Amino acid sequence: MKQLALDIGLPTGPTLERFYAGRNAPVAQHVRDWVTQPVTATAPVPTYVWGDTGSGKTHLLQAVRELLREQGMQLGWMDASTGFPPEFDERWSAVLMDDVQLYTPMQQQRAFNWFVNALNPPSGRPCWVLAAGNAPPADLQLRDDLRSRLGWGMVFQLHVPNEAECRAILHSEAAARGLSLSADVLDYMLNRFSRDLASLMQLLDMLDDFALRNKRAITIPLIKTMLETL
Repeated sequence: MKQLALDIGLPTGPTLERFYAGRNAPVAQHVRDWVTQPVTATAPVPTYVWGDTGSGKTHLLQAVRELLREQGMQLGWMDASTGFPPEFDERWSAVLMDDVQLYTPMQQQRAFNWFVNALNPPSGRPCWVLAAGNAPPADLQLRDDLRSRLGWGMVFQLHVPNEAECRAILHSEAAARGLSLSADVLDYMLNRFSRDLASLMQLLDMLDDFALRNKRAITIPLIKTMLETL
């Protein structure tokens, strides 16, 4: 049966609370420990996370970015869409680099510069480096100096949630919204739609809104009716 991928907006932003740990508990705890006490960390250890699409890399980095900003901290952010990354700023408390495997030569040069200055700034305190890619550092098709530095510190693999974990995540997310998902609804969602976790979360967002507007519980007929309106 062909799976459907939904292209709909995600109204709620990534948070560490919404990052499902599961088999990724070690990296989740490592990141949480640093974010809760970043200023007192005397020697921040660079951290690199890698995994397949849907493992939560971007969610994790964006959650860290928003939490640090809420704490009033400044930071450097770079992903593949960052056309002209700024110069390193010594006021930064962290450097976050997402999808490093997609960086252009210019972005790689700037990422290397950020990494070196983050650990050894001309003045001020060193800052944390958190980077993410789709492969271990040694397998990245990047310039040698950047690739080697990405593997200097802590390296974690993020695992894509399996079916049981997807069910647990959907149950948890639904409960947080005051919703109930029956076993047959979960079966329908997992068998008829993309099992990519981001797509499932987007589907749940859309179902929540549609059920609220129509004052109905989430059932398979409701899902079919919603899809007919797209």
